[in-house]
Amino acid sequence: MSAVKKLTEIKRESVLAAASTEFRANGFAATSMDRIASTAGVSKRTVYNHFTSKEELFQSITQNLCQSVMEVSVYPYDSNLPLDEQLRHIGEQEMAMITSEEILDTVRMITAESFSSPKLTLESFSSIQDSEIGVVKWINNAVMDGRLSVADPVVAGKQFIALIKEFAFWPQLYGIKPIPAKKDQAEIINSAIGMFLSTYEIKQ
Repeated sequence: MSAVKKLTEIKRESVLAAASTEFRANGFAATSMDRIASTAGVSKRTVYNHFTSKEELFQSITQNLCQSVMEVSVYPYDSNLPLDEQLRHIGEQEMAMITSEEILDTVRMITAESFSSPKLTLESFSSIQDSEIGVVKWINNAVMDGRLSVADPVVAGKQFIALIKEFAFWPQLYGIKPIPAKKDQAEIINSAIGMFLSTYEIKQ
């Protein structure tokens, strides 16, 4: 990568970070491109060189969030390892992601905008849901290996993630409860594993 291209990418990332900060602090409608430029430490022209509008900035932020989710939601299946051990690894990765303050803050920002700008956020929420495909692939592999009996892997995958999010994401997203302590996180994951396997595991 050339020095000029690298500098351009650095400025783009600075603009995205500044926009995310301002959207979370002030909301989408109250945030101006001037303020984003000031927070990023660049000119307004530089902001527009990378993003034609606030809407494009918002979509880029949510796409980055989805990409981050995709990158950590990759779960290789191993036919030689116990299912509960593999599910525990999946649960721990999911837990680390959904309890991240950065993730929570970004989803709060998207959620807040969903009430005032539903069209702006509709595609964003769809992308976030679709990004949970990692656990679905793992389930498909376990089904093909004859270890799980699952009619709809997408539903089953969402069920497993939902069992974790119910206690370690949604209450924290809305400020009802703090992020669970590590011991509590382990109990949440173990409970989700037990319920999932009691429903879908094929007993040998």
